[in-house]
Amino acid sequence: MKRGINHILTLPTLLSALLILLCVSTLDARTRTTRKNLRSTEVPVAVIEQDDSLLPDSLEAIDPHAVTLKGYGKRASDSKESFFITNNTRHRMSAVRLLLRYTTMNGELLTQRAVTVPVSLKPGETKLVSVKSFDVQRQFYYYAGPQPRKQATPFQVAFRLTGYDIPVGN
Repeated sequence: MKRGINHILTLPTLLSALLILLCVSTLDARTRTTRKNLRSTEVPVAVIEQDDSLLPDSLEAIDPHAVTLKGYGKRASDSKESFFITNNTRHRMSAVRLLLRYTTMNGELLTQRAVTVPVSLKPGETKLVSVKSFDVQRQFYYYAGPQPRKQATPFQVAFRLTGYDIPVGN
């Protein structure tokens, strides 16, 4: 029994082919998952200067510019704060200790805390690190990051290097 081309192009087959073509043509209209208007990771974190009255006098011997922080990020929903840390010294360093100061956009102090970042950095090296967030209730977001959909308060952060370890040996 010979079947010709007319048998293949029946109405149900033709409708199925049109449905498949319609589905394929709508694939271009997919949902975009990337965020727009993100700010650069090159935004530097401000350094707390020594003449600040809230700093202990014991920090005078430590060069505040021995490390640089950039690309700080904390969304309102995050339980961690992330940033890039750069070693600006001629020595390898580890266990970097920082004083982080959080303020409102008006400059009012929210909190200030000391953190130790367990990281090994060669001279000139930059690494992405994370620390547990000060914001346990998740009500704040970093002002240079994406604005959240929920109600949250923007904040700024500044840091001061309070110490670091220089590892001995390999």
